[in-house]
Amino acid sequence: MFKFWGDGSQEAMDLVDGIRVRSTENFNWTFIFILAVIFYVYWSEIHKKNWKVVQAGLALYGVHWLYEICNAIIGKIFGYPLWSVSNESTTFILLIGVSWELSMMFMLAGIISYKMLPEDTNKRYFASEKFKGIDCKLVGAIEMALLFALFESFLAATSNHSFIWVYKWWGVLPVFITTYIPFFLASNYVPNMKPKARNIFLIAEWSLVAILLIVLIPCGVI
Repeated sequence: MFKFWGDGSQEAMDLVDGIRVRSTENFNWTFIFILAVIFYVYWSEIHKKNWKVVQAGLALYGVHWLYEICNAIIGKIFGYPLWSVSNESTTFILLIGVSWELSMMFMLAGIISYKMLPEDTNKRYFASEKFKGIDCKLVGAIEMALLFALFESFLAATSNHSFIWVYKWWGVLPVFITTYIPFFLASNYVPNMKPKARNIFLIAEWSLVAILLIVLIPCGVI
């Protein structure tokens, strides 16, 4: 039911070798439905002027794209990426490690994470006279990261190979520490930055994503 590490098997390598990035072979109408849901969620928050919620969503989603681009570059250089998605598990593969459905989920993940924080986002747990406490944003990021890492271990064990881990040293623990914790730190902390710092972060983040995609996709790198 769960898979905690890559197995380095020939089957895993063959599955990755057979991935068809941006092929419309499995395309279907769920693509449009998911896009409509994303538009509804974001425009609902914009209409309510919940700017911090929107910023949380964009902050995590930008980090997600930077990770996926790096993963695709790793695959190009070393032969196999750290993670991949199978042709059978999706309607459309954006980059070798991310499907349309997965990417759209991450577009909502930052919003969900920020909304799950206490109303007072500066709240600290276990605070006392001698201990300043643990920031609720940090606790929330770790909790969400753990949940997502465990769910990814389930996806890696599915019969249609929703997630493919080739390298034996890559699995739940590195995913939890190096991937998901930074994702949710971005969603939980960026909205509470000072306006200038927050704007610099989001503009720099998304400018870098755009530049990398514009340059690397036509060059056949990702």
